[in-house]
Amino acid sequence: MSISKKRIRVLIVDDSALVRKMLVRNMSEDPELEVIGEAADPYKARDLMVELDPDVITLDVEMPRMDGITFLKRFMEVMPIPTVIISSLTQAGARITLDALEAGAVDVIAKPTLNAVDHLAMSKNEINQRIKRAAGITVKKIVHSNNARGLAGSVSSSCDKTGIIAIGSSTGGVEALGRILPTFAADSPAILIVQHMPGGITTAFATRLNNLCQMRVKEAENGDLVVPGQILIAPGGLFHTRIIRLGNQYRIKLEEGELVNYCRPAVDVLFHSIASEATCKVAAAVLTGMGKDGAEGLLAIRQTGGHTYAQDEATCVVFGMPKAAQNLGAVKQLLPLEQIPKALINALR
Repeated sequence: MSISKKRIRVLIVDDSALVRKMLVRNMSEDPELEVIGEAADPYKARDLMVELDPDVITLDVEMPRMDGITFLKRFMEVMPIPTVIISSLTQAGARITLDALEAGAVDVIAKPTLNAVDHLAMSKNEINQRIKRAAGITVKKIVHSNNARGLAGSVSSSCDKTGIIAIGSSTGGVEALGRILPTFAADSPAILIVQHMPGGITTAFATRLNNLCQMRVKEAENGDLVVPGQILIAPGGLFHTRIIRLGNQYRIKLEEGELVNYCRPAVDVLFHSIASEATCKVAAAVLTGMGKDGAEGLLAIRQTGGHTYAQDEATCVVFGMPKAAQNLGAVKQLLPLEQIPKALINALR
């Protein structure tokens, strides 16, 4: 007798009846997914969560009676469930969606303000795959604070300023980066970051980090110089981010390309370019995230003499990316999140 595979039980929370209908139709065509309930507002969603205990929630952020972010923060504290945000990425929406990622959402899917239903229909396979990936995540309880999220103290930058620090992260990375980046001194070596995000979010993310950090933070643009005292965030969406060497300088190159490890930008693309182009000292780290992006690139950096680290399981929201890098032999040392900044700086001394 064959044993049927258990289907992933999904609760849809969106105030648009049309969007809910389309999501239900999309998921009904996937034998691994089952929509067990729909809610037009967080109050109805709360009741369904208690009654039905879903495996995954899809959540809009702009809803009546209570916004999705407030709702997310409340239930993540007491009933953590993998949550995928499906939201419009307007300028205001980008800030709200960033709040959602900081609050514990595991993924964000763009819902354009125009032709949203057509977009969801065309993207149904991708949406379904991402919901299934989210279901495999064990979401930890996240402690929220209205205070700055940076760790106490500051990491001395008494090291080789010509070196490069590279960091890759995904699920849980928004909160993790918000904790460690403010600890780097203003004159620290250049830091290059790929955080998996859709287009439109990384600009708001860079702006938020710039207000928290001693270093200057900006979204990377084509041709940007890689210089000490500056953190460059790879733009989400259309391009991969890599570095190229011009004499004794390094510049950012944004280029179109297929998804790598289901991602664009991909950590592996940046890391491989650093391994092949950089002649200076390099230190790199893979932080919390699902999947395996960054593992092969981190190995390339280690094989070319760079110092490589990964966030340990105890402090990760998702141990997927660090575990993949460790299994590949790419990691020199697994460290708690709070120890990674000091390790990166010490590697460049």
